[in-house]
Amino acid sequence: MSFSFELNSATLRYKDIDVLSNIDLSINPGEHVALLGKSGAGKSTLLTTLYQQQQTYCALVPQNVALVEALSVYHNVYMGQLNQHNTLTNLLNLLWPQRKPVAEVRQLLKLLELDEVIFKATGELSGGQKQRVAIARAMFQGNQVLLGDEPISALDSVLAEKVMQLLHAQHKTVVLAMHDVDMALCFADRIVGLKNGAIAIDQPAKNLSADDLQFLYLS
Repeated sequence: MSFSFELNSATLRYKDIDVLSNIDLSINPGEHVALLGKSGAGKSTLLTTLYQQQQTYCALVPQNVALVEALSVYHNVYMGQLNQHNTLTNLLNLLWPQRKPVAEVRQLLKLLELDEVIFKATGELSGGQKQRVAIARAMFQGNQVLLGDEPISALDSVLAEKVMQLLHAQHKTVVLAMHDVDMALCFADRIVGLKNGAIAIDQPAKNLSADDLQFLYLS
């Protein structure tokens, strides 16, 4: 099945404050969209609204990573599939990790250069490692749609590019809130820029340059 997003004349609020007003936005299956704009422009609010529309079918990488730091990397990633198994299976795998899910999680972690810390407590990891654990948890869900809020902000450029390749290759539809304009232009096929409580630009990435988007970050 394919799932689209649709906002019609929508006003989006954060803590009882209007962040975006009279928004019209459609995102179709198969699109890879980057949400750009300076801090406070409404990227996270928009992303949260999109997630609430189709959360059953979306994997989400939140900005705060939302990991259980007392548990291992394995356990945090496995949680991405809790709703796909019965309670007994989940309890068994959380108490005594089984060979098959461990192998599946390890294979995914290897892609993200984290396989060596699979049973390390997540709280002991660096910020960049925690971010990759959150990415692994989202990818482990196996959903068609991925939503990410600054998913590569704590990664160096080489690792960030590798992660972006994985995210875009393994999901049919991708919507990422980002600050890195060059990375957005490289991987997205559509750019949605937010400014002054509105959508200031919505264009195919191939038609834009970094210079075309600088106005989003000016006062």
